[in-house]
Amino acid sequence: MSAAASGQSESTGTAPNSAERLDAYLCERFGSDDAPPLVTALAGDASTREYYRISRGSEAWVAALYPEGFDPSRSSYLAVQGLLASWGLPVPAVLHCDGTRGIVLIEDLGDCTLQQRLAAVTSTERDVLYRQAIRDLARMQQAAARSAQSGACFELAFDVEKLTWELDFFLKHFLEGWRGCRLSAADREALSRDFGWLCREMAAWPRVLCHRDFHSRNLMWRSGQLFWIDFQDARMGPVTYDVASLLRDSYVDLDESLVATLLDELRLAVAPEESARSFERRFELTCIQRNLKALGTFGYQAAVRGKTDYLESVPRTLAHVRRNLERHETLAGAAAVLARHLQEWRL
Repeated sequence: MSAAASGQSESTGTAPNSAERLDAYLCERFGSDDAPPLVTALAGDASTREYYRISRGSEAWVAALYPEGFDPSRSSYLAVQGLLASWGLPVPAVLHCDGTRGIVLIEDLGDCTLQQRLAAVTSTERDVLYRQAIRDLARMQQAAARSAQSGACFELAFDVEKLTWELDFFLKHFLEGWRGCRLSAADREALSRDFGWLCREMAAWPRVLCHRDFHSRNLMWRSGQLFWIDFQDARMGPVTYDVASLLRDSYVDLDESLVATLLDELRLAVAPEESARSFERRFELTCIQRNLKALGTFGYQAAVRGKTDYLESVPRTLAHVRRNLERHETLAGAAAVLARHLQEWRL
């Protein structure tokens, strides 16, 4: 029973690599009889984790392998999963954890993401799925506001420092690293001024608990229900952060009428006292920061890790940024700099 065919070493010296750790775990968990479970490597995400489907007969589980062992009591994934599950939110059950080997065994949600499901549904069915996502998002924000707010996810926030770091990441890894743009001193000054204003503006807004990566590839569809994955980096941030990820998704195009409807449904659920225009303004500004951060990730994955799959989503993400930048005169300097350096904006 070996995962060695798809496992890669994450270690140095004589420490067990991921395949050896998984083999040892499976032997201990399932025994070494004549009917070992079938191990299938799954597509990973932008993290350093590896994923395997473990199946035997009609049962199946997913094993998440971390680069090294960890203390379960300090695991952000386990902590956030516990919180979300306690609030009745749709997250996979944790079935077992082996912190020493760096393995978490979780419920298998199948292989169909929201992005994939959208290709097989009618517009009416699509709207139902997105309304479900918006309702669950509102439930999280409301439950978190009522909770004791104890834990690391409540202590971390999209503050000025974090928001600034993410925009610097875009400049370093997308604009300069992947696209090879040469920024002048004047360019840098304009971007620093406008991005600085954007970060201060967003950091000053009231904060709620955010999934942080709430988009169509992190929502799994199974039997009519959407389940959340990749929520371990949850932190406090703007009420519009997760909805920006969902409705200005790098991977999916949505009708503008649906975007407007869903955005207002979230406003009425979590911020009914705020005007529709004020909420829309915060949404647009959040989208700019969120989409620029995504572009930084795409550039990093391509230039540093050699993973180019994300590049097909660059045009859509750039279009989101351009659309929202053009609506806000305060960010005209940044818009002008990007227009000079990005060929897509000159077409």
